[in-house]
Amino acid sequence: MTHLSTDPHTRPYTVVGAGAIGGTLAYALASAGHPVTVVDTDREHVEAIRTHGLVREKDGVRERITLKATTPEECTGPLRRVLLAVKAQATERALDWLAPRLVPDGYVVSVQNGFNEPLIAERVGGDRTLAAFVNIFADVIEPGVIRDGGHGALVVGQPGGGVIGARVRDLVTDLRAWGPAQASDNVEGYLWAKAGFGAMLAATALADDTMADLIDRHRPAMYALAAEVFDVAATTGTRLEPFDAFEAHAFTREADPAVRDAACDRLTAWLRGQPKNRSGIWRDLAVRRRPVEVTTHYASVFETADRAGLDTPVLRRVVTALRELEDDPGGMSEERLADLDRIASGDVRELPGVPALTDEQAGAVQDWLRDRHEEMVADLAAYTERGSSSEDPEALRSCLSWLRDWLGASLGPPEKEELLRREGGRDILVQRYPGVRDARTGGHSSRDGAGRAGGADTAGGADTAGGADTAEQPVLLLCHYDTVWPTGTLLDWPFRREGDRVSGPGVFDMKAGLVQAVWALRALDALRLPRPPCTLLLNGDEETGSHASSETILAEARTSRAALVFEASAEGAVKTTRKGVGLFTLVVTGTEAHAGLDPEAGASAVDELAQQVLRLRALDDPAAGTSVNVGVVHGGTRSNVTAGRAVAELDVRVASRAEQKRVDAALDELTPVDERTSLGVSGGWNRPVFERTRDVARMYQLARACAAPLGLDLREAAVGGASDGNFVLAAGTPVLDGIGAVGAGAHARSEHATVSGMTERSALAAGVLAALAIG
Repeated sequence: MTHLSTDPHTRPYTVVGAGAIGGTLAYALASAGHPVTVVDTDREHVEAIRTHGLVREKDGVRERITLKATTPEECTGPLRRVLLAVKAQATERALDWLAPRLVPDGYVVSVQNGFNEPLIAERVGGDRTLAAFVNIFADVIEPGVIRDGGHGALVVGQPGGGVIGARVRDLVTDLRAWGPAQASDNVEGYLWAKAGFGAMLAATALADDTMADLIDRHRPAMYALAAEVFDVAATTGTRLEPFDAFEAHAFTREADPAVRDAACDRLTAWLRGQPKNRSGIWRDLAVRRRPVEVTTHYASVFETADRAGLDTPVLRRVVTALRELEDDPGGMSEERLADLDRIASGDVRELPGVPALTDEQAGAVQDWLRDRHEEMVADLAAYTERGSSSEDPEALRSCLSWLRDWLGASLGPPEKEELLRREGGRDILVQRYPGVRDARTGGHSSRDGAGRAGGADTAGGADTAGGADTAEQPVLLLCHYDTVWPTGTLLDWPFRREGDRVSGPGVFDMKAGLVQAVWALRALDALRLPRPPCTLLLNGDEETGSHASSETILAEARTSRAALVFEASAEGAVKTTRKGVGLFTLVVTGTEAHAGLDPEAGASAVDELAQQVLRLRALDDPAAGTSVNVGVVHGGTRSNVTAGRAVAELDVRVASRAEQKRVDAALDELTPVDERTSLGVSGGWNRPVFERTRDVARMYQLARACAAPLGLDLREAAVGGASDGNFVLAAGTPVLDGIGAVGAGAHARSEHATVSGMTERSALAAGVLAALAIG
């Protein structure tokens, strides 16, 4: 074992975050005799270092060194030279802790992944911030043990390319104890180069295979990822720098293809020679089962791209897929990379920006539907009269059987149908319908509203020659047929029509939506107008959380070009933001005792729960859209017994992934006030966050443009409730949610929809579908 030096010329360092990078550099500095303190929130890791020293495994040989290890809570004294090595998503919390402790002439250098320097400078000042680029192949393989994959690259400088001063030179000198550290006035060039390389490595985490092999087999996706990042870098005036075996300039969009292929050959050969064959991102997902940082540190890339008006479809799909795998690492598949190849190769079309129907055609659709509004009402009445309580398996299956017959009569037989049986009668129906092209693209056969060839009404749209186009990605039409209303509700609250208003259990949420979707397709077919291939998915457990259907929804979303969710509108507005929903249970275990005879012997779980409830409520952040509701509390057995167990049930709503991660971290870090008690948190996120992404905004703008010829000023809204649209967006598929009924009163006896709203929204859906057919 190596011990610390007492050389008076050595410089003390504090390494905040003793993971792969921090642990590797801490070991090197300590080995060179510098007094090093590592600070980490992982108590088990800290305790292992305290007990056995920090262990480095290299080439199968383990060596250890003694150094000081502490948690943030236990760390005392001022900080002078800080190497910040926490995950990118933990940067802000780490700065909350270290900023007040940093001495006036101290500094913080980010040895992290991503672009963290602006945040650090904001918190501690630009004069106390250094920039660094680090490419180290290392892993934490067990508490207190770092596997060192050998020398990589390490560059230090001033943020923004300032003059290299004494602090940078001294730090580089000390870091050469690790390997070939160097100073540079262009650290940003290295950081952007690594962002391109890192995007490629992030994509390899979508499947369970080596980095080298996946990069080699999926070159279209890898080249597109690097090019997208470097397009953004070019808008900042950054000069890219090569490092290790990554020749950044060869992966720019302007590079010669032969040069790019040769550079990729050299890169994959180098990767195959590294002891670490999978990325740290893959390890975080597959082994550690924890959130990955890449979704955080590409946020600034997306922000810069948006300001410059640049599209980054492949990179966005990678980040979306990683977020999905955070919840289900079992979803790793090379098909995800094949999907990226298709996007990179242009096999997936961009969303249209303008309507496909002329004003005259849009008006013809609206008139056609208005002329048939009584038939639409009759369909809704018949559908509503089939009760479909989420809790009644017999009613659900009976309703779905009726729906299959009605769909067949309305649309004709689907090209393909799958009926997926689920426990409790919450079955899933998937029907696939071919597309009908516009005459300008050499169209296909049309069917009228009853599924028959041709049709008497026409607005001069689609050609009638040819066959169905099954090669295009379909549009997913998503509806649920279950309702919150118990069986028997129809006995005292049947379907009613009063002028323009219809009411009854489930009419607004969301039976009218399905009727509108079907009639939109019928209108396009009857008027021989274009529509895309469509997948109609009906699920029977949305109101109970979509536990049995979420995987099917995700799978269909991944293969769809876009999705329309026929959930009810928000007072006529479509829904472009929905909160993510987390359902958690906090269990406190204490020690029972007689409350009168031996009160000191007990440790009250109820008292502890009361303290924890206050902590949980403090997580509320209305400005960020976060609410934490402790809705159910119970505990104890008798009033004269110190409670041995207490339980709280939580409903958490968040408006962003950042807030979701903040709440996750806070729940993970809960500790008892009374150390004689213990805490356990179970549960998870029932639905992911539905944020207003670029694609969501595009779908809204398309819908708004399609609404204008109908005389509608379509608005958008952010709502607190979730839907199956949350799953669709999590799969990376553009989605338009809330295109269903116009009305109010979901889950209440005041539930109602308007007939005029049904025809208007059906015409709107038809317009959007037509645009997706040819755009």
